[in-house]
Amino acid sequence: MNWLYVLCGAAVGAPLRYLTDRAVQSRHDSVFPWGTFTVNVAGCLVLGLLTGATVAGAVAGGASSPPYLLLGTGLCGALSTYSTFSYETLRLAESGARLFAGLNAIASVVAGLGAAYAGVALAEA
Repeated sequence: MNWLYVLCGAAVGAPLRYLTDRAVQSRHDSVFPWGTFTVNVAGCLVLGLLTGATVAGAVAGGASSPPYLLLGTGLCGALSTYSTFSYETLRLAESGARLFAGLNAIASVVAGLGAAYAGVALAEA
């Protein structure tokens, strides 16, 4: 039954990622992948909130609980995308936009970790 929670979360997360990516990217006239950056940071924030709530005891059962499987594994797993981040960073570097490639790599890691930390801190507050 756990797989059904993951499936339902992913069924929402994947289209949400696509639609958010397209909406954000269409508003920027830049080679920087703002859409992927946005969904990845949002996924880190949501997963941080969920993890913080789990640690604080608001979500019982830990990583195997239905809310965690639905939102953490399913929604966040489909919403955020390391493969697209990697591909877009490589594409930037290969096209000569090495500064943007480096900024994407550094900013994505820093913002993602910051969002996850903020989510945990908010949930524990």
